[in-house]
Amino acid sequence: MEYFVHESAYVDAGAQVGAGTKIWHFSHIMPGAVIGQQCSFGQNVFVANRVTIGDHVKVQNNVSIYEGVILEDYVFCGPSMVFTNVKTPRSAFPRNTASDYLTTRIKHGASIGANATIVCGVTVGEWAFVAAGAVVTKDVPAYALVMGVPGRIGGWVCECGSTLRFDAEVATCADCGRRYQKQGDTVTRSPKS
Repeated sequence: MEYFVHESAYVDAGAQVGAGTKIWHFSHIMPGAVIGQQCSFGQNVFVANRVTIGDHVKVQNNVSIYEGVILEDYVFCGPSMVFTNVKTPRSAFPRNTASDYLTTRIKHGASIGANATIVCGVTVGEWAFVAAGAVVTKDVPAYALVMGVPGRIGGWVCECGSTLRFDAEVATCADCGRRYQKQGDTVTRSPKS
């Protein structure tokens, strides 16, 4: 086996797990899950059928990744953060078929803080940062720092995670030197940085 599974964890037959991935205590990976290389799943993580997870993804303790969720490469999911997959759940009116689940996409390099909630059907953009405890109810642009309930843009972050300070729609990261341009709610990395 090219990946590690703790003796208390379960990886169901049919799950695809990439080389170098580590699945820790009391975690459960369902049969239709597709997981990339060099990922890390902390204690008590659940990954449902038909979930797609890229390479180098880190999922901290107590996170459930439900059907309809797509995590691209280098995504970070903080402890006890929450994904949903049905907009109007009802016990008396079950919605548990693949067509009932909305797609939630967390794009390359994005981070989600501890205890944050991502409501289904949204996209969190590349390198965005969702603060601890935030509730995301709509799409998040690339490089945005989203905080609060409901989540609102409170600033912008560099790929390294440091806060950006824009002056005349241009910012240079004080920590790593990457440069960015901003037009409205669209931030892009300068091609020469």
